[in-house]
Amino acid sequence: MSRLSQAQKIVELLKANPNKKFNARQIAEQIVEAYPEDYSEKRQNPRFADDKAFISQIVAEIGSQKDQIVKNDKHVFWQDKPRPRVYWYDPGRLVDDVLPVTNENDDEIDDIPSISEQSFSEHDLYPILIGYLKSELKLYCQRIDERRSKNSRGNGGNQWLHPDIVAMQPVDKEWHELIRSCVKQGAGQSVRLWSFEVKKALSSANARKSFFQAVSNSSWANEGYLVATSISDSNVEQELRMLSALHGIGVILLNPENPSESEMMLPARSRAEVDWQSINRILVENEDFKDYIELVSTYYQTGRVRARDWNK
Repeated sequence: MSRLSQAQKIVELLKANPNKKFNARQIAEQIVEAYPEDYSEKRQNPRFADDKAFISQIVAEIGSQKDQIVKNDKHVFWQDKPRPRVYWYDPGRLVDDVLPVTNENDDEIDDIPSISEQSFSEHDLYPILIGYLKSELKLYCQRIDERRSKNSRGNGGNQWLHPDIVAMQPVDKEWHELIRSCVKQGAGQSVRLWSFEVKKALSSANARKSFFQAVSNSSWANEGYLVATSISDSNVEQELRMLSALHGIGVILLNPENPSESEMMLPARSRAEVDWQSINRILVENEDFKDYIELVSTYYQTGRVRARDWNK
């Protein structure tokens, strides 16, 4: 018996859950779990450092196969806005029955903000993102307030210097003490440092500028991300994919109403080492960043982390 194609697997999942909407990551996780034998060989590819990287690859494939998914069953629908894209199966409707909506002012309609964009300021998103990163990725986070920078280099001297949120990932937290000792003595990596630049929404007007702001202020970290609540259209998404492939910055779609449904749309390309020279430059200028590095230093020295010092 021949195996189902990936598009057919997706259709079967959606058909089994009529009118329930799934984003690509939810679909990827469920089809990999439902068809483990079909994905076992692919998972062994050494380019996937872990399960997160593997699932992210399946998520990317689903995004590129959306037209093929619909061709497999005319009851399958997908919706781009507000992001993230969702898919569902409607047994009472056919794709061909849905008439395209036309309007002389389509370009203006594309610029209408989503509910998320209307309801939340950029500053409102910081604690929501911190909560998501803490619960979903087990990161210890700190907010970096640009108002605490010295600005000693004059007007514009610190432009795009530091991100909105920084984080520490203590990768050795669950390791045996003997392993931690070996890593420490061998100058191995016991923590990973993350950086996040937050925007309300990404559109053709601000996507490139926002992305290169993230490149600039996240170049010191092991992993850097651009975070937004929505992406205006598929052209902007394609632009972000191209820029991410070139520069290694990842993209997270944050769902402010339900942070657990946020999507790591493009995983960052991990750097083996942090740039301590750049870290020193930011530390000298910003007190919040100095506090962050002090907490990282404390963890390096003691192997202990106090939750009350973080995530604020």
